[in-house]
Amino acid sequence: MEATALNSSVLVLNRLYMAVNVVTARRAFSLLCKEHAEVISVEDNRYNSYDFETWIEVGQARERWEAEDDTEWVRAISFEVMVPRVIRLLFYDRLPQSRVQFNRRNVFARDENRCQYCGKKHPTSELSLDHVIPRSRGGKTSWENLVCSCTRCNARKGGRLPEEAGLKLYRKPKKPRRSPVIRLKLKSGKYRSWKAFLNNAYWSVELQE
Repeated sequence: MEATALNSSVLVLNRLYMAVNVVTARRAFSLLCKEHAEVISVEDNRYNSYDFETWIEVGQARERWEAEDDTEWVRAISFEVMVPRVIRLLFYDRLPQSRVQFNRRNVFARDENRCQYCGKKHPTSELSLDHVIPRSRGGKTSWENLVCSCTRCNARKGGRLPEEAGLKLYRKPKKPRRSPVIRLKLKSGKYRSWKAFLNNAYWSVELQE
């Protein structure tokens, strides 16, 4: 459980409270210990900031039964500390990029790990990327021509067009306007505090992992 907690996602804000990145809790704790960041906690519709030592005290003051069900904890030698959901960099005010990065992880996230031919969800290990129009026929490696495909459907399709293989696309592929990974995270109540920093003004920015 502790290893899982350390790999949880933490939203990173710049000094101006704009979302710029997503890191693991392990990385977030490193930034907090070096005093490069502070915790931003949403409590009773208020935003409170804590340095690392104060955040530890906050955790110690809360009994386990008072903490929210999705609170995660990391144990040190002499204390336990809650995993923060949001941190703010104290010396970084660069603006986020305005482009969603085109990579395998974001394509999988866009398609929600669902094979775009049979419509079934699969573990990432059982998925591959397929060119709807095969490259041998001039198909491009792009958002609009790349989809998740399970190994069975991929083998069935081969180097043909979907209709030639008796397959139909579950959903027409297109370039996402917002980070697919963040969209998936927001479906979990664990990351509901992120929404306050991801309003319409920021939905189009790239949040790199």
